[in-house]
Amino acid sequence: MASTDVHQQVSGHARALDGTLLAYQHHGTGRPPLVLLAGQANNHHWWDGIRADFHATHTTLTMDWRGTGESEKPDQPYSTPGFADDVIAVLDHLGIEHADLYGTSMGGRVAQWVAARHPHRIRRLVLGCTSPGGPHATERDMAVRRSLAQTDARAANEALIDLMYTPAWRTAHPGPYTTLGAPGMPPHARRGHLVASNRHDAWDVLPLITAPTLILHGADDRLTPAANAPLLASRISQARTHIFEGARHGYFQECRPAAATIVSSFLAEEPFLV
Repeated sequence: MASTDVHQQVSGHARALDGTLLAYQHHGTGRPPLVLLAGQANNHHWWDGIRADFHATHTTLTMDWRGTGESEKPDQPYSTPGFADDVIAVLDHLGIEHADLYGTSMGGRVAQWVAARHPHRIRRLVLGCTSPGGPHATERDMAVRRSLAQTDARAANEALIDLMYTPAWRTAHPGPYTTLGAPGMPPHARRGHLVASNRHDAWDVLPLITAPTLILHGADDRLTPAANAPLLASRISQARTHIFEGARHGYFQECRPAAATIVSSFLAEEPFLV
């Protein structure tokens, strides 16, 4: 059952096609919905402190991926197309026929499938720090992979923080950070998210995306290299890109409020200007 507070924040659960319960968080009332999709192995807290930047023009809808947060955590294969089905299940549960969609990192991978499979549901699309996946993508280098695969959990966490944010920004914003993974994930779910993200390959369906699309990336992103931005743009007919110089994977936090302003301006455009 959903619950409401004085800030018009609604939370509840939708049921996926396979019966899995999916937690969602719906903030605001009476405005067009903006769906915000988090990165791999993260829940809705990825957007803490950022979602409010969009409330002047939109309601915001987040969700906890299956395997994270208040969603159920089935021990079964996960995939980015499957996560896309979960997004549609939440929209259907809330009776949302059309929405704007903003996905970052793995959320951007999932957003590609949502927009390609359900073009009539997505009005405008924003893809941040993400990749088309598959053999056409530009992958992170082996040094990055080794740094994240360290057996020392603290060292691996420090490596991830360094990939997300520049040293100068970390000095000014010492944390805690909400983008380093959802607490309490069972090992099978964490592995499932990793496999889903690694096996993503939307190259062949990207031309099916008809929504005007904004592609954002940090120029110094080593987790998902910025070379993926023009690759995505080359496959989506109505796409433009914006690169944040000096930013890493977490551009949406480090370059706030500029990033939020760019997104809000894009969502407000009518008609779309290429």
